Amino acid sequence: MKVNEIRNLTTEEINKKIEETKEELFNLRFAQASGNLEKPSRIRELRKLVARLKTVLNERATEESKEA
Repeated sequence: MKVNEIRNLTTEEINKKIEETKEELFNLRFAQASGNLEKPSRIRELRKLVARLKTVLNERATEESKEA
């Protein structure tokens, strides 16, 4: 998911996406620990996605505080 796509989402949608991504990341870590992980690079992709989502949320919070 690109940053521009994330910026088009609402704050609620971003929070929901963060929860879903963290849950998938949790499950992948379990698979990695048991040795059943087929695509280890997926963990890195998800971590970066969570960071992008949080960055956009932080940008919005900063914008709101400047306006107030």
